[in-house]
Amino acid sequence: MDLLTHARDLLAVHPVVDGHNDLPWGLRMQVSYDLDRLDIAVDQTGRTHTDIPRLRAGGVGGQFWSVYVPADLPTGSAVTATLEQIDVVHRMTERYTDDLRLALTADDLEAARSEGRIASLMGAEGGHSIDCSLAVLRQLYGLGVRYMTLTHNSNTPWADSATDEPAAHGLTAFGEEVVREMNRLGMLVDLSHVSADTMRHALRIAEAPVLFSHSSARAVCDHVRNIPDDVLALLPANGGVAMATFVPKFILPAAIDWTLEADANMREHGFHPLDTTPGAMTVQHAFEAARPRPAATVATVADHLDHMREVAGVSHLGLGGDFDGTAFTPTGLGDVAGYPNLIAELLRRGWSDSDLAKLTWQNAVRVLRDAESAAVTLRAKREPSTATFTALDG
Repeated sequence: MDLLTHARDLLAVHPVVDGHNDLPWGLRMQVSYDLDRLDIAVDQTGRTHTDIPRLRAGGVGGQFWSVYVPADLPTGSAVTATLEQIDVVHRMTERYTDDLRLALTADDLEAARSEGRIASLMGAEGGHSIDCSLAVLRQLYGLGVRYMTLTHNSNTPWADSATDEPAAHGLTAFGEEVVREMNRLGMLVDLSHVSADTMRHALRIAEAPVLFSHSSARAVCDHVRNIPDDVLALLPANGGVAMATFVPKFILPAAIDWTLEADANMREHGFHPLDTTPGAMTVQHAFEAARPRPAATVATVADHLDHMREVAGVSHLGLGGDFDGTAFTPTGLGDVAGYPNLIAELLRRGWSDSDLAKLTWQNAVRVLRDAESAAVTLRAKREPSTATFTALDG
């Protein structure tokens, strides 16, 4: 049996639970959430990285849809936009019921797999989405959000981002309360995008396993968005999972400087560097044609996974591609149909079927189930927190 066939056979039994996909934001930017104008039931190559046929081809059985909104939105507008993102995920699962199932629990993930449907979960990307309100946090959980990334590219008033100037040097008192309340709810604390100090602080106080929804190894590519080895080494004791991302500027050292220049070019043309609409991509591809970018490959991603397995152990790894949240992708991982190529590369490197089953499916289901179990215990001990940012940090 060739490796690619082996990979596809393995994914048929142990499909990928991917930690991060920004299709909902793409639907907002391209078609203002009009699902008739961008029908993911048919191939949308050239417009998105994601649609149902390619999810099927990629062996994806569970997808955390990012309900991302920009951190520079005014606070009230950020909450509204997050609710709109949640709404479109609900509408997707209601429209495409033959293929998608809304998943709120680990049992829902397993049920979706048994039904041959793709479990659809939600993760809020950035604590700005709660506007410093634990009540808003609880309402997001009630609407189905099962992780929240504590920051995006900018600090929140209560936590430091990896890509901003340090302010709290980790979490403030209110930031600690956010983590505690997330643990009480059963919402995974996502430490992608946060500073290394915030990672360590959150792990120090966490009462449940944490998640890195889309971050790779800093020792392999020295980018602040990646996870230092000392933090990876803390995951076994915590029970958390680090989901390796595919974004070239985070995984390939040679791509870092190139990306800074490409981002500057985007701004000169009036686009945000993270814009992946067709007009923005025309500018990106023109820049790339004039100055070819250093190309990450499937092997680049596998290098990160090899290292992360050595440090954290295979029981603490997953995959978080960040499709539709990045302008560029590695060769062989151009869209969500590419996962078999990565699994084949890992098979070539000697990863066992049992290792790969943990990577693709079992670890993600386990971390969600463990967060649920911790929440049962914590809810028996304490009531919903009424702490405020002003009272704790003001």
